[in-house]
Order: sequence, then structure tokens, then C-alpha cells
Amino acid sequence: MELKIAFPTNDRLNVEEHFGHCSEFKILNTKDGKVISEEFLTPPPHEPGVLPRFLGEQKITTIITGGMGAMAINLFKVQEIDVILGATGSITENLNTFLDGQLASTGSACSHHHGDHDCNH
Repeated sequence: MELKIAFPTNDRLNVEEHFGHCSEFKILNTKDGKVISEEFLTPPPHEPGVLPRFLGEQKITTIITGGMGAMAINLFKVQEIDVILGATGSITENLNTFLDGQLASTGSACSHHHGDHDCNH
């Protein structure tokens, strides 16, 4: 089975806990549980609806992040991209846990009120 997994990041090592605040996405192409290639993509400026469409155009199958708003989650679902929330720390550790079938989404969604960015974990 082939997957194309996106992790938002600001340092190329760790998961950015809010996908809309990342400077890059680390994209990992996997086949049968093994990484076959990786790359970094710079996203377009963050505006509602832009990032789900951008990642859909990249043929991403899964996004693993800390949190995101309910609207973004729904837009990813429309793009047929699986969303896993609650990830923190090392991209490599999260990837390995995911490929082992042990990374479950916590379902944490972010709420945004008047410019604030508070995630409800």
C-alpha cells in the first residue's frame, strides 16, 4: 500500500502543532510501511481553505499534525485526506508509530476567536 504523508514543520525535525502555522510540509512517500522518498514543500500563504486544496493537489493521503480547525478537517475529508490530530515532537517518531498502526488521532480541534489561536487538547 502506498501512502503520501504530510507533516507540518518549522524546523524539519518536529511536528508543528498547528498545521496553519508551518513554514514547510515534510512529505514522505511510503510503500508497504517503508519510506521510499521524502521532500519538503513550502505552502502558499495560509488562508481558509488554501492548505487542504494545496495538499490535495500534491496527492497527499494523510496529514499528521497537532491540531486544526473543524472547517479545515472537513475540507481535508472532501479531498479524501485522512487527518490525524494530536501529534507532537519528532516527525520520525510519529511516522514510525503511524506506520506501525499505533498512532491514533486524539480528535483535538482548534478554535479560533477574533485572531486568537488556542487549540483545545
